[in-house]
Amino acid sequence: MPHRYFTTDIGGGRAALTGPDAHHLADVMRGRVGDTVVLCDANAVEYTGTITAIAPGRVEFSVSEGYPSAAEPSVEVTLYAGYPKQGKLEDIIRHSVELGVRRVTPFFSRYCVAAPKKEDAKRERYSRIAAEAAKQCGRGILPEVTLPLPDFAAVCDRLKTYDLALFFYECGGVPLRSLLPGDPARPPRKIALITGSEGGFSPQEAAAAAAAGAVAVGLGPRILRCETAPLAVLSAVMTLTGNLE
Repeated sequence: MPHRYFTTDIGGGRAALTGPDAHHLADVMRGRVGDTVVLCDANAVEYTGTITAIAPGRVEFSVSEGYPSAAEPSVEVTLYAGYPKQGKLEDIIRHSVELGVRRVTPFFSRYCVAAPKKEDAKRERYSRIAAEAAKQCGRGILPEVTLPLPDFAAVCDRLKTYDLALFFYECGGVPLRSLLPGDPARPPRKIALITGSEGGFSPQEAAAAAAAGAVAVGLGPRILRCETAPLAVLSAVMTLTGNLE
């Protein structure tokens, strides 16, 4: 399989890589003029790029006509994940990118064990993890990892921008299959998934989610760990919307 890189420096039949990706292709992978790679822009369009020139810190290409990425799901999913402790967020990001998430937004809530600490530096690392996962699994975009939201009220403030917001609550709710794939005439395209931290959600947070328009959803009789629940719900959503076929 050709190596995959992301660049916005693409157009008019030409493209270029700079910085770490150029170093990786030229020096680590020992790319040569005439070699081909897959190049992805920021809009889920892919190109076959043929190396035409290699210079320090820069690799240039001629590119084929773009074609839509087959790896991007038909739904745009944002995962709002309660901030976990002990580095679990890295695995949540890595695996949710593989499953097709568009954006991961951590948040702090009443029962979070973790506390904010050097979040700008962490975001840089999290974004690198997301980028590497996107390349490995053949994504056509670079999913975004945002800075964490300070509290659950900030999550609720954002829910009005989605076609469907799903609040996965340890105290139960409606079955997910009753909500998806939804109305065939107007299926939801922009979906928010909200999962909790180790301590789960308070009754007040559950009430706030409902007031903001989120639907409480149950996950059966077992209590899932905070690093398991996001991947379980994302897999279920992708299955029910036909994106794991």
